[in-house]
Amino acid sequence: MRFAYGLLLLPALLMPLGSVARAQAFGPVGDGAAGAQVWQIPSQDPARPALALLYRPAGAGPFRLAVVAHASTQNALRRAQMPQPDYQALAALLLARGFAVLVPQRLGHGATGGAYLEDQGGCEEADYLNSGRATATQIWRALTFMRDQDFVRKEGAVIIGHSAGGWGALALAGQDPKILAAIVVFAPGRGGHADDVARRFCSPERLVEAAREFGGHARVPVTWLVAANDSYFPPAFSGQLAEAFKDGGGKVTFSILPAAGQDGHWLVEHEDGVALAAYALDRALKCGTAATRDAGKPR
Repeated sequence: MRFAYGLLLLPALLMPLGSVARAQAFGPVGDGAAGAQVWQIPSQDPARPALALLYRPAGAGPFRLAVVAHASTQNALRRAQMPQPDYQALAALLLARGFAVLVPQRLGHGATGGAYLEDQGGCEEADYLNSGRATATQIWRALTFMRDQDFVRKEGAVIIGHSAGGWGALALAGQDPKILAAIVVFAPGRGGHADDVARRFCSPERLVEAAREFGGHARVPVTWLVAANDSYFPPAFSGQLAEAFKDGGGKVTFSILPAAGQDGHWLVEHEDGVALAAYALDRALKCGTAATRDAGKPR
């Protein structure tokens, strides 16, 4: 799996993580750059904060929150070399619609470092339930921390997950819909490109059953998007996963987007790809609008 995020060369990201942790507890680190600010947020490791990028609209807020959950890989070297995810085009779309946007880098990846908690195990006996739940725990911790900030609304949040990040987002569909209004997932899954071969999956039947299990607890509507030329979880297989989630009890809107780039799996990382998804994103983002209509009043 490759990572195609644009690396923001923010000064704080060039410091050793230990130095950053000593210089600051949780919250912002230094000044913003390129429209984003580095934050340290809690992780499951008390001694190791997760690094995140925060995009924030002008003004005091409070703003609805969007948390963007990045892709992952079972390859330890690739995880260690992973640049700080930024999803700039997606963040720009969300900012224009009044969202504060947090893009956290989970444990076991890049500059955040630490233990990799999302390990699915071997290909034949892949544990997709627990790997998804481990991802979900980290996403939810980030969301919960940001809800305590004065400029963030306490209701109407949205999670947008990409690949393994989307798989973790599906595991959060059982949360309170007043807090989490919508989930948008781009080609969610684990075990794609088995043995680095396109359109080959590790234990696909286990992934389908895990999707059904996640759907069995779902309360939050899910918008499920996949590009026509996705080589990790192509539309036919993504459709099976979405149908299993729906069979379990989840509410799903499944859409196939036009082909994007050489491999549509990375569509959400690029401006052209985000433009292809804009209509579906706008529909999903309307979830929670009524619940937050009076959120500007004193709380």
